[in-house]
Amino acid sequence: MCRSSAGLLVAAACFLGLSAHGAERFPGVGRTATPAEIRAWDIDVRPDFQGLPPGKGSVAQGQEIWDAKCAACHGTFGESNEVFTPLVGGTTAEDMKTGRVKSLTDPSVARTTFMKLSTVSTLWDYVRRAMPWNAPKSLSVDEVYAVVAYLLNLADVVPGDFVLSQSSMAEVQARLPNRNGMTREHGLWDVRGKPDVSNVACMKDCPVDDRGVSSLPPQAAGTHGNLADQNRSIGPVRGNGRSSAPAAKVAAAAAATPELARRSGCMACHAVDHRMVGPSFTDVASRYRGQESAPARLSQKVRQGGSGEWGSVPMPPHAALSEADAQSLVRWILAL
Repeated sequence: MCRSSAGLLVAAACFLGLSAHGAERFPGVGRTATPAEIRAWDIDVRPDFQGLPPGKGSVAQGQEIWDAKCAACHGTFGESNEVFTPLVGGTTAEDMKTGRVKSLTDPSVARTTFMKLSTVSTLWDYVRRAMPWNAPKSLSVDEVYAVVAYLLNLADVVPGDFVLSQSSMAEVQARLPNRNGMTREHGLWDVRGKPDVSNVACMKDCPVDDRGVSSLPPQAAGTHGNLADQNRSIGPVRGNGRSSAPAAKVAAAAAATPELARRSGCMACHAVDHRMVGPSFTDVASRYRGQESAPARLSQKVRQGGSGEWGSVPMPPHAALSEADAQSLVRWILAL
């Protein structure tokens, strides 16, 4: 069985190579995974902090990184809800004593990340894997420690001169406001137990379409494109087969999407033919068609970010994108 140094299964190692027993049964098939290949997949961090790499980062260092790479989406103090829900807020000094966030019992209080977070290693692991959203895994180990230290300071868990490291992580865990919030006494852990929620059945008297099946309300239809194109062709989920644009046009536009747009994170918030977090590319092309200054203005906005043109949700800056690449993306969009 393939197992990482942290004690967790590493499926990648099993895919890359065969055990000695497997090599005997299937000679010439596969090879043993190298230590470097296993290390590339073995980046998980457990609640007991196994898997944390050596490193450290201070609150002050984290603030510099935050202002440059995180604040555009999360706000200067982690309070913004324009792109994602707020990270910080809703916890008290009393919560840090009890380890259970009292405001979670109040349905009128909006949830933040630190209200729900029960293991600080989860936050560290997620930042390392997925942030910044437009350049995941681009932060160094020390930068991840620094960013998490800054977040912990914003949540009043650590003081302003704190330095987070693999050796001080347990100290932080002992002060986390909702460290005692994780429970296994619910239906997700035991399907024979009491479910998480209880309510009366509501799936009845639903509106039906001309085929006699329930359907989305008109205002929601097409919001996320043609669902039939996004699901496998077998099984119960196939979508309704309808699209907000001719299928051939959508397929052609999607096929023409340059790899640069995908690699730069554009497709996380934009689609070719329908609005997502931001406007569709066809809407952008329609608004700016015929404007000579549009290519220069838009390429600058892609790199610098901004908000206001299409609503209050800001577009984070893409400073790592070269001017030439930004212009290439804009030319492709405006040609749709």
